[in-house]
Amino acid sequence: MGKTTAHQPIIFALSSNEPLTEKIAAVSGMSVGKATINHFSDGEIKISIDESIRGDDVYLVQSLSDPVNDNFMELMIMIDAVRRTSAHRINVVIPYYGYSRSDRKAKSREPITAKLVASFLQSSAVDRVIALDLHAAQIQGFFDIPVDHLQPARLFADYLRAQHLDENAVVVAPDHNGVARARSIAKLLQLPLAIVDNRDPEDSGHIPESVIGDVAGKNALIIDDIIVTGHKLLVSAEALKKAGAQQTIGVVTHPVFSKNVLANLKNPAIDQLLVTDSVQVPADQHSDKLTIISVGKLLGSALKLIQNNESTHLLF
Repeated sequence: MGKTTAHQPIIFALSSNEPLTEKIAAVSGMSVGKATINHFSDGEIKISIDESIRGDDVYLVQSLSDPVNDNFMELMIMIDAVRRTSAHRINVVIPYYGYSRSDRKAKSREPITAKLVASFLQSSAVDRVIALDLHAAQIQGFFDIPVDHLQPARLFADYLRAQHLDENAVVVAPDHNGVARARSIAKLLQLPLAIVDNRDPEDSGHIPESVIGDVAGKNALIIDDIIVTGHKLLVSAEALKKAGAQQTIGVVTHPVFSKNVLANLKNPAIDQLLVTDSVQVPADQHSDKLTIISVGKLLGSALKLIQNNESTHLLF
């Protein structure tokens, strides 16, 4: 018997973050599709979709995290497979948009890789992209298709209030480039704003010497979008402690952890680190200082609104 004419939504979990996909599906009410993904020893990827999705609205969830190139290629192959099955719409959910830091030409003869990723996705007949806390908001403009750019600021604010971490606190930008992101959380929590005067954040050997704003005796909430080595968080925490901060708490969206991050987190200058599950943190990189807040509800609610042709502004 044939399928109904209604465009049924279905969500597929790719390899990068299956636990998050399950949470998104539970909130959105969408069923998780059946697919087989194999990675061969020579690096090739083979995907088969194990059920009919003809005429369905398909949502593919994939973070472009380590191994970023494998995960990106897996996503592209899955998009091609879905397109060839006559799906009605292809929506790509990217909790972490890899290559987002390459969003402009900082020097001559450099690529703009974030735009290249967008071009690949768009040329593959993707209908919509749902992204979380892009490194630079202008990446939305790299697409000529709808992009829903979700923010975790309210999730962080709710958690900080519930744990009373907003009491006697100040919100801190780890450098001048991060002021807008820090200000959005400061506004939600109705807290003052401070800035670590890091004039060369790209230089891992540079240690900031001063802090703009009053942090003495306060809990400092250091806001950032990506943590890789933890070096920027550490030098910010050290500068804040030197300026008299009582506690330093990192509040970072994407835990793109490298092997060096645990050594930096062990430093007593960092008291706590809050991250989301936009990137799956391996068990061997967990720490007593680490708290993971799920974005499953945020993304699941967004997918439900999108599927019902309703505005996502309620989530902001």
